[in-house]
Amino acid sequence: MRTVVKFTSVLATAGLAFSLAACSSSDSSSSDPNAPLKVVASPTPHGQILKYVKDNLAEKAGLKLDIKEVTDYVTPNTAVQDGSADANYFQHVPYLEDFNKKNGTSIVSVEPVHLEPLGAYSKKVKAIADLPDGATVGLPNDATNEGRALKLLADNKLITLKDGVTTAATPADVTGNPKNFKWKELEAAQLPRSIADLDLAVINGNYALDSGLKPATDALVLEKAEGNPYANILAVKKGKENDPRVKKLAELLHSAEVKKYIDDTFQGSVIPAF
Repeated sequence: MRTVVKFTSVLATAGLAFSLAACSSSDSSSSDPNAPLKVVASPTPHGQILKYVKDNLAEKAGLKLDIKEVTDYVTPNTAVQDGSADANYFQHVPYLEDFNKKNGTSIVSVEPVHLEPLGAYSKKVKAIADLPDGATVGLPNDATNEGRALKLLADNKLITLKDGVTTAATPADVTGNPKNFKWKELEAAQLPRSIADLDLAVINGNYALDSGLKPATDALVLEKAEGNPYANILAVKKGKENDPRVKKLAELLHSAEVKKYIDDTFQGSVIPAF
């Protein structure tokens, strides 16, 4: 998911939520276990992955899927909370936890599925070791992405961060900076356009793709999926984790077939997180 969250208007969100609710005469939590599982998802890559499951795996597994695609980051959670949908697939855990805290919702993660990796890119050097002393490094300036970018640099031994620092790290939390990097904090969407003016830019996967960069081949360093808190998840309202339909979908999303589909389709721009 894009970690720079853009909220739609209340009316637009309410309209989408109403259209989802209209598909169900009652709270999905009371649905027949043999009824279609209603899943709200972002179109790309989430909806694509779910459509692959629906078209190729679900019928054989005895699962009926009803996929609803939305482009905002509010409706999927409100629909799951109010019962007009059974599950959603669009967000990572840090976003989910923040949403629950701010909205009083009780949505939980079932399984991580994929990562849209953050990467470090340069037009001036070919390898991360070639960065000069005093290099200017572009970072996304929002709280979630900046901490994520600094962690990527720390994981690759370019800097060290204060012990115990969370994903909300800022340059003030950098305790070791052997190459004396200078920080340039910019809006995440602006970083690809500014890459020529920087020695290194840490860019979100979606913005890299939008600008014609290929994370798998163009990034000098790239996030790993395993254990990454920013892996996008299948999520449900608390108490629905053991719905047999949810468990079946989670199993299919972690199948070898889905892993191959993600690898073949997105070629490193989306990485299986299992």
